[in-house]
Amino acid sequence: MKKIIELEPGSTVSPALVERLRPDMAVVQENADRFAPLVAEAVGFIKALVFSINLLGGLVLLASFWAIRKAVLGPLEEALRLAGQIAQGDLTGQIVTRSNDEVGQLITALADMQGSLSSMVAHVRQNAESLEAASSEIAQGNHDLSARTESQASSLEETAASMEELGSTVRQNADNARHANQLAQSASTVAVQGGEAVAQVVNTMTGINESSRKIADIISVIDGIAFQTNILALNAAVEAARAGEHGRGFAVVATEVRSLAQRSAEAAKEIKTLINDSVGRVEQGSALVDQAGTTMREVVDSIRRVTDIMGEISAASTEQSQGVAQVGEAVTNMDQATQQNAALVEQMAAAASRLKGQSEELVQTVAVFKLADDGSSDPAAYAQDQSHGRTAPHRLADHRHPDPQPWPTAAVNMGLLEAYASEKSSTNN
Repeated sequence: MKKIIELEPGSTVSPALVERLRPDMAVVQENADRFAPLVAEAVGFIKALVFSINLLGGLVLLASFWAIRKAVLGPLEEALRLAGQIAQGDLTGQIVTRSNDEVGQLITALADMQGSLSSMVAHVRQNAESLEAASSEIAQGNHDLSARTESQASSLEETAASMEELGSTVRQNADNARHANQLAQSASTVAVQGGEAVAQVVNTMTGINESSRKIADIISVIDGIAFQTNILALNAAVEAARAGEHGRGFAVVATEVRSLAQRSAEAAKEIKTLINDSVGRVEQGSALVDQAGTTMREVVDSIRRVTDIMGEISAASTEQSQGVAQVGEAVTNMDQATQQNAALVEQMAAAASRLKGQSEELVQTVAVFKLADDGSSDPAAYAQDQSHGRTAPHRLADHRHPDPQPWPTAAVNMGLLEAYASEKSSTNN
């Protein structure tokens, strides 16, 4: 330590004053030398005390900072954690509000949001599953309907081919019926002509029969004349025999006349026999011709009836051919309509498949959210369970999310699908 009684170079203090003050300064120097260790100790103590005070103040400040941070930032971090958890789709967290300040109101709003999201996601998940089931049923139904429609189209195509063959057969039958009708009419004409010819033959045979009877009568007269001539010849021969020589010439003439009469009688007998035979045959032929005429009349009547029947068959075949043609055209139209329906069913099946895929994607998307095990879908009840009976501030009451409206049911989804199918069908047409 520098002694205070020594003058420093350049000092303005007078030496006399220094000398006068030296005794007093010696005492001070002595006291200073005596208190120097105590001062050093006091300085060390003060330094330690200041360090301790600074350390304690730092600890108090750190504790205060931690307490303030915990009181202020802790709820905010909790709110951020809950918001991040909700953003990741985890809605199973228990949100508890411990204060009614701004941070507590924020957590209350998060609780309300979580409850609303839980209810909404529950409804979305339920309806998405219903939509997936309905779309699966629609897809399966469209697949079955497509198979049945294809089978029906194939059957209608075969039916159309069969109807075409049947129409060709019916047309051929109609042509054959018309040809048979023409042949029947020709046969009827020929039969009528044959009947007329047979009638003429009957009339001719009747005339021949009458002529034969007249010839027989004439032959009978000739036979009578020959018999009488023979008798006259006998009488002439008797008279010639009585006359003797004068009647010899007359006897010769009588003999010749008798011979002629006998020959005439024999010829007349032969002619009569032939005429009788001819008359019998003519009568038999006339009977046969009468029978043939009756048969021909019956044949003509039968052919006329056959002609009428063939005309009716021809008309019926023509009508049947027209009906079969109309049926074939209707079957062809049905085939075309069935093919169009099959195309629409395939489009519906494709739309149902796309809808099924979209519903599966929706189910997978909604499956990201995790709901509480209790499955509460009421936002108010959920928020009340989360807050354990806490009452929210009045100024946040108007800003809470209202109860979400129920999502469309499966029936409404089916109605939407039918409307979509109708729109697709009208668009394709």
